[in-house]
Amino acid sequence: MTETVRWLTPEEQRAWRGFVRLHERLGGRLGRLLQSESKVSPADYAVLVHLTDSPEGRQRHQDLARALEWEKSRMSHHIARMAGRGMVVREECPEDGRGAFVVITDAGREAIEAAAPRHVEAVRELFLDHVTPAELRVLTEISERVIRRMDEDPS
Repeated sequence: MTETVRWLTPEEQRAWRGFVRLHERLGGRLGRLLQSESKVSPADYAVLVHLTDSPEGRQRHQDLARALEWEKSRMSHHIARMAGRGMVVREECPEDGRGAFVVITDAGREAIEAAAPRHVEAVRELFLDHVTPAELRVLTEISERVIRRMDEDPS
């Protein structure tokens, strides 16, 4: 097979590399802040956010893995570590003997409630304070469009 590669134009490359650098640097700074100030890893925070956004603080194991774009083994290992620290529990799914729920505990709620205010403050300081409302709307539109497209083709 000989497909023609659609190389990035200089403008596309600049935009893409800038986006990647922004994502890496923001993630790194926010992750270090979470870890140092709240003893919550970025992965813990991501799991806890998804669970607190879910009714009753629970999500099916596979749905949580899909939402976070994690492989099954990574999800299993991370949930086991979080369970060992008392942040979540794993509950069997009565309707599906092979499935399981991940459920946030009181300790998990306390952890995210303690971490969230500083995290939000850092998101504002590092990102939101440097974009205009119009830029934020455009970013939202772009993000939602790309995510919709990825959801249509989850491969």
